[in-house]
Amino acid sequence: MTEPTSRRVVFVVGSGRSGTSTMAGTLRTLGLHVPQPEVVADATNPKGFGEPRWVVDLHTELLARSNVQVSDARPRAWLDTGTTSGDHATRERVTAWLEGQFDLGDELVIKDPRAAWFLGLWRAAADRCGATSSYVTMLRPVTEVVGSKQAYYGKVGAGSDQGAVTRTAAWINMMLHTERATRGQQRAFVHYADLLDDWTQPVFALGEAFDLAAVKTAMAVDIAEVHRFIDPSLRRVTMTWDDIGVPARLRELADETWQALDAIARDDSPAHQERCDQLRAAYAEDYAEAEAFAHSTVVAQRRAAAAEARREAGQAARSGADRVPHAVRAMVPPAARQKLRRVIGRERPA
Repeated sequence: MTEPTSRRVVFVVGSGRSGTSTMAGTLRTLGLHVPQPEVVADATNPKGFGEPRWVVDLHTELLARSNVQVSDARPRAWLDTGTTSGDHATRERVTAWLEGQFDLGDELVIKDPRAAWFLGLWRAAADRCGATSSYVTMLRPVTEVVGSKQAYYGKVGAGSDQGAVTRTAAWINMMLHTERATRGQQRAFVHYADLLDDWTQPVFALGEAFDLAAVKTAMAVDIAEVHRFIDPSLRRVTMTWDDIGVPARLRELADETWQALDAIARDDSPAHQERCDQLRAAYAEDYAEAEAFAHSTVVAQRRAAAAEARREAGQAARSGADRVPHAVRAMVPPAARQKLRRVIGRERPA
């Protein structure tokens, strides 16, 4: 029989701008350890992000290697990140770092909007460290998430509608795959609004469900500190579909996804999980159709990018040639000089 372990690692997941920072900060205030140093607070999150800098840097590196964005709408992006993070060296690297963090505390909280792409990597590392993994998925209406991103991160593409479409699709992709990735694990779904209204109910329920000693034995001074930390006014964006222009089918799919996740938050049953599977398949089908419609645009952009790259390479070659001293050029035989000009693009063969 496996010996019980006091090591716990709570992963706070879900889309960015959905209350993940508030949840991570609450658990930290109650005594869970957030690995240091943390990402510094800024105007977009004045109370702090609750994100370990090492974790953010790791995920940024892995996403770059996978050619995946933080909020990526492509269903195949999950395969790409899984492939990138599955190598032995990366797993050993994460395990070693996590083991070092347990030297500082038995109960950790790790939060980063990028983490959902790499939950398999983290679960494997936690298992190697003899730690119990648990997952808190934060739920916030998609219109508020998209509206918050528009307000604090700026618009994407040529106009606000294009940004809203991209971000709505990415929310669906992120939330449905996060549900699938955490299925069968120790998990909970918490509404951001519930956390702001009365944080004690969802958080103390997590303490019991995840067997978190720091939460279950929280002192009055810690509880008072959380009351000061959570500021309901931070829910500054409360947009609706009337404020966000997206195609009807995408809006419908986003609403259905929200309803399915809300149902799982109340009853994490096989029937509700199956509904998420159906929606994930429907989203993949719709995305493939959209890609087919936009294929000509994609090809045109690739051609334009290739032409620009050739132009810049030609300019760089010509600039380099101009820096060659005249005395050096004079030492090159005429025939070789002519060949050199062709190579660097100053003279093209007929």
